[in-house]
Amino acid sequence: MELRDRVAVVTGGASGIGRALARRFVAEGARGVVVADLDGAGAEAVAAQIGEERALGLACDVTREADLVDVLARASEAFGPVDLFCANAGIGTGAGLGAADELWDRTLAVNVLAHVSAARLLVPGWIERGEGYFLSTASAAGLVTQIGDAPYAVTKHAAVAFAEWLAITYGDRGVRVSCLCPMAVDTPLLNLGVGALATEVVRAAGAVLSPDEVAGAVVEGLRDERFLILPHPEVLEFVRRKASDYDRWLAGMRRMQAAVARSAPAAGG
Repeated sequence: MELRDRVAVVTGGASGIGRALARRFVAEGARGVVVADLDGAGAEAVAAQIGEERALGLACDVTREADLVDVLARASEAFGPVDLFCANAGIGTGAGLGAADELWDRTLAVNVLAHVSAARLLVPGWIERGEGYFLSTASAAGLVTQIGDAPYAVTKHAAVAFAEWLAITYGDRGVRVSCLCPMAVDTPLLNLGVGALATEVVRAAGAVLSPDEVAGAVVEGLRDERFLILPHPEVLEFVRRKASDYDRWLAGMRRMQAAVARSAPAAGG
């Protein structure tokens, strides 16, 4: 997909990857971008920075289908039918087996079920039009795992699985799907949203990219209509190693967890 003259919605757009995506899409010639976020004021601020003639900022709780319905309607009113939906909102927990049921429910709702709700609202219209694009922001954690954060690892796997299912089920009917799976990105989720162990593991695995670097990878991936968009290309090798010898991969991950756990107190000062 070329972004020129397209209409996009970006959830989680008030900061981090979402904000970078919204800015880059407009720079690439998008006709309009709706920046949607639980932080409505933050979404409005991003839209104002872009310019109100090309962007609209809206408060949106992605776990509420009524909010998604409103965002899509406002997008159509302002710019025209939505061509690209970026299911980018996400949360981390830094929790393991001790995570409360309420935390599991919230993480599942944001990281997975919000994608299902958006697809349910958009896909029938896209099939009728003959085209549409769904971008799922998952994580490398959805392809490998996330040491130190059980709800995040599980729900990001589910996000990848749902994106795969969409691509298989509707790919021959005009619906394109990409799944964004970065490792460390300099965002509030990395710096504030996950636990100490999870943060140290992610930082140890590879370079910390800027949101703008990730947005650049997304634009290239959308242009090529690639399913997996991997801003950290080494993730593909991690997946190959996992698939080729699962037990060896598990042993290696246990060693990484132990090593990072030993160094984490020193790293934190």
